[in-house]
Parts: sequence; C-alpha cells; structure tokens
Amino acid sequence: MPDTVPAVAPTRPDPASSTSPPRPGSAGEHVLQDAHGTRDRADRFYADQMRDRLLPRMIEFVGRMEMLFVSTSDAHGECDASLRAGPPGFVAVLDEYTLAYPEYRGNGVHASLGNISENAHVGLLMVDFVDDLIGLHVNGTARIVEDADFRDLHGEVGVDHGRGRRAERWVVVDVEEAYIHCRKHIPRMERVSQRRAWGTDDPARKGGDYFHAKGTEPRVPREPHAAARRARPRFPSTTHLTGGVSRALRTQR
Repeated sequence: MPDTVPAVAPTRPDPASSTSPPRPGSAGEHVLQDAHGTRDRADRFYADQMRDRLLPRMIEFVGRMEMLFVSTSDAHGECDASLRAGPPGFVAVLDEYTLAYPEYRGNGVHASLGNISENAHVGLLMVDFVDDLIGLHVNGTARIVEDADFRDLHGEVGVDHGRGRRAERWVVVDVEEAYIHCRKHIPRMERVSQRRAWGTDDPARKGGDYFHAKGTEPRVPREPHAAARRARPRFPSTTHLTGGVSRALRTQR
C-alpha cells in the first residue's frame, strides 16, 4: 500500500455536463441571489457588464490610473488587501487579456507576493475619484516575473526611470473577469500637487509609527479562528473552473 493517501478535491460541477455555459460568479453568491431574490438583476449585470477581457475603454481607463487596490489570499483563504500606486500608466496593459503592475521596493514583508506564490487568484480594483467617478474590477490569475525577465519580453513598457521608481519585479495578471464598479457611492476627490518620496527609507516620510503600534503587544495567532473557519458552510466554487467562466463570458461578446 502507498505510504500516503492522495488528497481528494471537493466535488465541483462539471461544465461539460451542462448544455448551457456556467453562470459567472461563485456558488455562494448564486445561493444568496436566490435567497434575496436578486438572481434576475445579477444575471442582467453578468450579461451587460461582465466580460472576460479588457474592452477598449477599459484599457484607456487603466492607462490613466495612479492607484490600484490588490486583493490576494494564501492557500488557506486568509486574505490581504493592499494598495499600489505610481504615475499614470504604471499599470501596463500588455493585451486585452493581460495586464501587469510593478512591485517597487517596500517593507520587505511581501504579503501580496507571498499569497500569489501560494494562490494565483487575485482581485484588482481601480477607481477614478477625480473625473468620472467610476471603478473597474479585474479578477484573474497572477504570476510573478522579475524585472529583467519582464523587460526582456516587453521592453520598456510601463517602466518609469524616475528616482526610486524602478520596479524590482512585476505581477502579470491573466484577465478572467472585467466589470464596472458603479459611481453612486464613490466620493469625489480633488487632485493636488504632491512630491512623493519614491524609494525613501526615511521613517518620517514613510509614515513612521503613525498608529502607535510599536511597543504594544505583538500579534499572536489565534487557534479559535481556524476552528470557526472550519465550521462555516462551504460552497463549491464555479467561478474558476478550467475554461468555465471564460466560456460563459465569451458567449456574451
């Protein structure tokens, strides 16, 4: 007998067993849509707004963004949200199915990259707070590429040679879903001139100990959190089945 027993993956719907393409979204959101009577509204949104690629106007939008919100999780589903920023165009659109953003020198923790190394699924959000008050969601799978390798493939795309702005590496994202974030709750902001301290190690310029965390009790892992997570109901995800969501979305072109 073998020394180890192969892990058994959770049962998931088989896209090939259905005559119609799977609905976009997770099984969990589908359950809640049915529970709250929003299935028809959700289906209209899926059909009208959700695509498997970046449309021309989305590409133009990405090209003028200065901020990017990045959501990742590790192999256990523990989540992290982070902010990336740069001059307009720092997020590079390589083609309608692929974009990339630079990883500049940071605090050395590599929380987002560490998660991506375990779990390639990422959720990106870009928001125009100044002019159009609109947002763009991009969900997909990511891979980490060192800067020299990225430039060998793509030349100087997205590279800004300003002091402190040379990327150390890039996150390349294969787009699976792209869709609008509506404007009704987006606050309007005003752009002001600012000198950013790119690449600085000056604690004051970096924000220092703004939240007065230094000297307080450090974070301690909590076992009950894992137990509570195990007790939650689990739904088989249909969003990232191989070929599933892309097939569903490509029928809507």
